[in-house]
Amino acid sequence: MVSYSAYESITLDIEDGIATIEFHRPEVYNALNNEVMFDLNRAFDEIQLNRDVDAVVITGEGDDAFSAGADISQYAGPASEHDPLQRDRQELFYEMYRKPYECHAPVIAKINGYCVGGGLIFAMYCDVRVAVEDAQFGVPTANIGQIPTGGSTWRAIELVGEAKAKELVYTAGMIDAAEAERIGLINHAVPRAELDETVAEIVAGIQNTGRKAVKNSKRALNYSAQAGSLEEAREREAELWWEQFATDERRELVDEFNEEG
Repeated sequence: MVSYSAYESITLDIEDGIATIEFHRPEVYNALNNEVMFDLNRAFDEIQLNRDVDAVVITGEGDDAFSAGADISQYAGPASEHDPLQRDRQELFYEMYRKPYECHAPVIAKINGYCVGGGLIFAMYCDVRVAVEDAQFGVPTANIGQIPTGGSTWRAIELVGEAKAKELVYTAGMIDAAEAERIGLINHAVPRAELDETVAEIVAGIQNTGRKAVKNSKRALNYSAQAGSLEEAREREAELWWEQFATDERRELVDEFNEEG
């Protein structure tokens, strides 16, 4: 196992093709402040340079929270005291939120408790979300006189549809894991005792397939989600299909399949 020690508020370990990131601010429900933002950006840069990583798992320390969102103390005071610092900070947060989405490997949010505000935005940019049954989800920005940021309005509509996204934002309310699963915000809601096993099974499923095929599939799916038209998405998909077809992995797995058949 390789452990990276140059972080203040998270840990990053890589073992057997699995990168694990854990938030380490349990005393504030793993809230996201500037230090977490910088650490996450660096961690994903490390992962991006390691093509042996097949999957990334992100979770929060303790049993209370994945992340309770932004550190609200950093928003106090009149806007004149924050400009241009807050504008730059929001750009950096957007960069952080995009990291799991743009990572070459699938990223799984292992949600062990509250997943709120900026913490939920970050989880939404992950590829798969698995949560304990007693987890709580919400976008309470209206409660502090703000609106969602980091491209989360687009991402929320993409995941749960316009009507549900608007309801979540307008009411600033909380929903449980069962409702989050029902509307498509998360993939699975499981008993706490089954969280580790469920995530491990998903990771094993990724590693038991064509690893390059999974990564190229992620590229195709992400592109299609943002494409302006079906034709545009299809053209990019065809390019990636041929790129994958030309790999030794494809040839070996096809030969293996035919031999077994």
